[in-house]
Order: sequence, then structure tokens, then C-alpha cells
Amino acid sequence: MDSTVSAYSEKLREMSVLSLLCSCLYSQPLPNTFPTLFEDMEVKSLNKRASGQAFEVILKSPTEPSPERPQTLALPPQKKEPSLGELQKRLEAAEERRKSQEKQVLMQLAEKREREKEVLNKAQEVNNNYSKMTEEKLNHKMELIQENRMAHLSALKQRLREKELHAAEVRKNKELHTELSG
Repeated sequence: MDSTVSAYSEKLREMSVLSLLCSCLYSQPLPNTFPTLFEDMEVKSLNKRASGQAFEVILKSPTEPSPERPQTLALPPQKKEPSLGELQKRLEAAEERRKSQEKQVLMQLAEKREREKEVLNKAQEVNNNYSKMTEEKLNHKMELIQENRMAHLSALKQRLREKELHAAEVRKNKELHTELSG
């Protein structure tokens, strides 16, 4: 069908060029010019346009019998009925294809599940590592804070002892001074 349509369109293109040439050379077209060139087309002249020559193209179907062309239609060969054995073989082959496709689909699903498991395990591992590192950092910070607090408290205690010793010395000096003066 496509080849017939393309052949007709090619012939129409050729006809338009031929028509242009004919209209330039001859003021009146020759009546039997086109039918001799193209057997599967018929061209009728129309005098409907005042500006120039007009024509109508009638395409004949390739299967339309014509007296000039002998009838050479080849009927398609009739299909023979397949035997029971052939049908059984076809059925078995179709079943094998179906099983093979089902097996491939199941393998793809299994691979997909495996990849999903791997991704999930990796995400869980990353999450656990992050949690561990965060916990270690927090413990380290708490230890540093505790050490700083203990150092600060010991420094405060030391200053308090020094102040108590200084206060005791001042009281002792005062008592000495009051005994001496009095």
C-alpha cells in the first residue's frame, strides 16, 4: 500500500512538471499525452479556470482490470491447517517462553530486593556510626566539663583554705597585739 501511494505521489509530481512544460510550449494541451505516459492514471482537461489550464487526475487502482493490461493477480497461498503435533509444539514453546520470562522477572525482583536490603543496611550502619560518634563526643565533652568543674572547685577550696589561714594569722596577730598593748 505504501509503495502504491508513493508511486502515485511521484507520478503526480512528474505530471505537475510535465503540465507546466506543456502549458508553456503548447497553448492547447494534447488530449492523449497523459494516458500514454501513465497507464494507471487518467487525466481529464477542465476549462473551469480562466487564469490557465486545469485538469482532473483520476487514479485507477492497481487491481482494477483494464483491457490494455492482462490480469495477473496472484492469490495469496491458502494456509494449511496446522497439525495437532505442530499446535502442541507451539503451545510448549509458548509455555517455555512464559516460564523463562517469569523466571527473569522473579530474578529481577530478587535482585531489586537485595539492593534495597543493602541500601537499608548501609543507611542503618551509617546511622549507628553517627550515633556512636555523637555519643562519644558527648561523653568526652561531659568528662572535660567534669574535670574543669573539679579543677575549679579544688581551686576555690584552695583559696578558701588560704583565706582561712590568713584570717587565723590575722586573729593571732590581733590577739598578740592586744596582749602587748594591754
